[in-house]
Amino acid sequence: MNPSTALATVLVDELIRQGVRDFVVCPGSRSAPLAYAVLAAERAGRARLHVRVDERSGAFLALGLAKVSRQPAAVITTSGTAVANLHPAVLEASHGNVPLLLLTADRPAEQRGSGANQTTDQVKIFGGMTRWFHEFSAAGRRPGQQGQWRSVVGRAVAESCGHPSGDPGPVHLNVSFREPLTPDTDPTGWSEPLDGRPHGEAWLSLRSPVRHEAAGAGPGIAPVPRTLLVLGSLADPARAADITELADVAGWPIIAEPAGLFRRARVTPHGPLLLSATGWLEENLPERVLVAGAVTLDRRVLALLRRPEVTVEVVTALTSWSDPVHAVHRVHDWADIERSHRVVAGCVDRTWAARWRAAGAVVAATAGPIVEASWPSGPAVARTVANNLPERALLFVGASSAVRDLDIAREPARIAKGVVTVGNRGLAGIDGSVSSAIGAALSQPDRPAYALMGDLTFLHDTNGLLIGPDEPRPDLTMVVVNDDGGAIFSTLEVGAPEYAGAFERIFGTATGADIAGVCAAHDVAHRSVDTAAELAEAISATPQGLTVLEVRVPRTDARRLRQDLAAAVDAALSPGSVGQ
Repeated sequence: MNPSTALATVLVDELIRQGVRDFVVCPGSRSAPLAYAVLAAERAGRARLHVRVDERSGAFLALGLAKVSRQPAAVITTSGTAVANLHPAVLEASHGNVPLLLLTADRPAEQRGSGANQTTDQVKIFGGMTRWFHEFSAAGRRPGQQGQWRSVVGRAVAESCGHPSGDPGPVHLNVSFREPLTPDTDPTGWSEPLDGRPHGEAWLSLRSPVRHEAAGAGPGIAPVPRTLLVLGSLADPARAADITELADVAGWPIIAEPAGLFRRARVTPHGPLLLSATGWLEENLPERVLVAGAVTLDRRVLALLRRPEVTVEVVTALTSWSDPVHAVHRVHDWADIERSHRVVAGCVDRTWAARWRAAGAVVAATAGPIVEASWPSGPAVARTVANNLPERALLFVGASSAVRDLDIAREPARIAKGVVTVGNRGLAGIDGSVSSAIGAALSQPDRPAYALMGDLTFLHDTNGLLIGPDEPRPDLTMVVVNDDGGAIFSTLEVGAPEYAGAFERIFGTATGADIAGVCAAHDVAHRSVDTAAELAEAISATPQGLTVLEVRVPRTDARRLRQDLAAAVDAALSPGSVGQ
């Protein structure tokens, strides 16, 4: 057995022993030893192989596989620019706390700086965006190497998962290989056994995460009667249920971004629209806002957190926490949730909470018909998708307009039981959304899988549709809201009428792309949807294969619709009108 084959065989074997099951391989010569090792593992029934011709899409596929499963997925590339193409997914995984393993093949050290083909400096190429980095030097025929190799793999998986007390995220293993790069016909002749520990045990046993005492954390979450829970995007979607259960026990109202798996009983309809009623809010301010997850979607929520009369506290399962307005007063460890149940049970100010519930009902009665009547619009499409998902559905939501449309349009009480909503919210870019949605669907084949995204988000990752005939394919229905350009910008300052002269060229960015043609080129089923009833029927059907549902909507109405919704809610909740 040659040294490169030995090194690759041990690395893949130990990754599998550590629980890694999904490997995304992007074709290349220098990475061939790893590709052969993964293929052998798949044929032995030990791993699942996904081959992608585009490294950027491959990395986002791995990210999607890991996002919901919370198990690291590995992406393998050759050297040179192939490595650089992983960078967008690395950024997303780092900020989104997604466990991701990057195995990048490299030339031996003596070839660096020599002008050798496809050779560049790959050492710590991702800078501070990885949780850990290690470089494997090229293997040689000498004993005592496999213990080191396996130990490093164990450490890499531990760091990626956030053990013992860090944040999950990407880990980079740069692996140098010398030729020959293809397997020997005779696998014997190596200088030591390469079998690893007996009985398939991992070389390094991972400890359970150690609960940390975050700075300023007290013994638990205090029973503040007028507490509002604000739920943002969590690295682990399942954790949303933990914190919303605490709010249910206490009786606190909830404003939740459309992410995670959580109980719906006390979640305020239409996201932050209630905060548009400034007069009502002045009379019903919370004493404390308890924040869990990254809050990124709406400036009205951030304005509430900035108010000096409101105490802001955070609950985090990580070693870091979100504080975009620098207002956090206290940080609680996630373990505080369970041990605080008895303390906060029934502590809510019932009169105050009743006013929040009544206001939520008014918001639903006011905003719901406006959104429904706005068809075709992004919020109307999002509402139709959300309200017709089957039980236990998985919904991947693209960044930019799609997730904000869902935030203001959904009525949580109407969403089916067990629905999990995810998206790339670490840096909230539109990069790789098609690939991540496919990865999320493949990671949860027992759930009916859907995706919601805009046309630019979809077009930005059409390479994600490049799936070879021998690769696992998802059952995934993708809804593409086609407003032919960047509708999100029309809702921001640059979309104000006084900037109309420059808007279309540098922000609207219409493409005129033929989405049906793009789908046809990739042999992906496509269907144009014209009515809400037609979309509802399509969403209610169990996904079969990869299907794109395209809904065309006008871009010019996005700003006005949001203004109309805010004004209508403000009028409906004028002081004295609801439970005063």
